[in-house]
Amino acid sequence: MSKDYYNVLGVEKGATKDEIKKAFYKLAHKYHPDKKEGDEKKFKEVNEAYQTLSDDDKRAKYDQFGSGFENMGGASAGGYGDPRGFGGFDFSGFQNGGQEFDFGNLNDIFSDFFGGGMGGGRTQARRGRDISTEIHISFSESIFGVNRKILITKTSSCETCKGSGAKADTKMESCKTCNGQGQIREAKRTILGTISSTKVCETCLGSGEVPKEKCEKCHGKGVLRKEEEISLAIPAGIRNGEMVRMSSMGEAVAKGTSGDLYIKINVVPHATFKRDGHDLVMNLNLKLSDALLGTEYPIETLDGKIKVTIPEGVGINEILRVKGKGVPVGKGKRGDLLIKLNIKMPTKISRKSRELIEELKKEGV
Repeated sequence: MSKDYYNVLGVEKGATKDEIKKAFYKLAHKYHPDKKEGDEKKFKEVNEAYQTLSDDDKRAKYDQFGSGFENMGGASAGGYGDPRGFGGFDFSGFQNGGQEFDFGNLNDIFSDFFGGGMGGGRTQARRGRDISTEIHISFSESIFGVNRKILITKTSSCETCKGSGAKADTKMESCKTCNGQGQIREAKRTILGTISSTKVCETCLGSGEVPKEKCEKCHGKGVLRKEEEISLAIPAGIRNGEMVRMSSMGEAVAKGTSGDLYIKINVVPHATFKRDGHDLVMNLNLKLSDALLGTEYPIETLDGKIKVTIPEGVGINEILRVKGKGVPVGKGKRGDLLIKLNIKMPTKISRKSRELIEELKKEGV
């Protein structure tokens, strides 16, 4: 016999999703098994009706075939004991009006219930905060790499007690808060009933033991905030704005692993060179006579001084390529130095120069 889900929730067949949701709020609160006047059977019926009518696809099939549609390949309605049976319903706005139970955060409930929270399950390792800073380096340092030392103020592991929180030569003893278990069991009343879960003991942080006498330096915390010098190796060829990640150099946390340190690299622009991929680019101003006749120009590169041969008759904006003077690429390989030639035209011409140019003009140059 087909069930009348609309009648179960007390709504009309043409009810909106909001009306269906409000009806479910009211009835689920009324029939919840944990309440004195609760009715487990009716609570299941209400939940079954809601998860069908709140889903557009299921509702359409129900309206066409009745409640037997699940036997035709549809999803089973299921009982309230299965968290997936709620079809993604959001209980965050489900107020209990100050009654004897609350619905809590279902995400936390299911995490505890199905993710090992029922005792003996996995405990997620504690991890310190990731932190970041930034430094400035020269253009040349970005090309060839450099080693830097930086000062960072952060929470670090106590060097005196090596992170244990115990005074030197002091033994550890069983934690009295959790009786040496490292976890504390607690029960929470929710819409799913009473769920038992465990949480990490805040006194021993999951280790099950505490020092008999606390370290005087960190007062038993195992960590303390201090300024620390860090050696940083900046790789060759790093670009402006790139980040260097230093694993486990972030903030420390007691009985856990440290976070990471991220360092943003700011490259100071160079007066002569710019970067184009693995090549370096520069401009070189030539006199007209040097462009016509050719010559040698001394150039100060990032590697030192070199001489560049300018062939005769070079054109405006022509580019000369000097192999292996660019950005390092892998082992023993580098990009090139590209020299863009700018021919400076004279603004004033002497009488003698004019006569010579006239002669060139006659020759068709």
